[in-house]
Amino acid sequence: MYAVVETGGKQYRVQEGDVIRVEKLDVQAGETVNLKVLALGKDGEVVVGEGAAFAKVSAKVVEHGKGDKVIVFKYKPKKDYRRKQGHRQPYTELAIESIQG
Repeated sequence: MYAVVETGGKQYRVQEGDVIRVEKLDVQAGETVNLKVLALGKDGEVVVGEGAAFAKVSAKVVEHGKGDKVIVFKYKPKKDYRRKQGHRQPYTELAIESIQG
């Protein structure tokens, strides 16, 4: 059984036991989170929309962290204009505990 869930403006296909990284959530490590279900697949059938709304996907927050550094470098040739900036995107790591539906 699998589910397509939405969080942080992105969609993820998950199964029980998966560990995913999502946009940072305001939840403490060790707590459980329920995710919004968009689609549910089991036994070769896919249920989408209203039929999947009754399903529940619960995930446990494993940890919070920051991703790898991304360098943002802007320049204009021949104009002596250079700007260098780094960015590390914060994330929350979730372990999918159960899919009910």
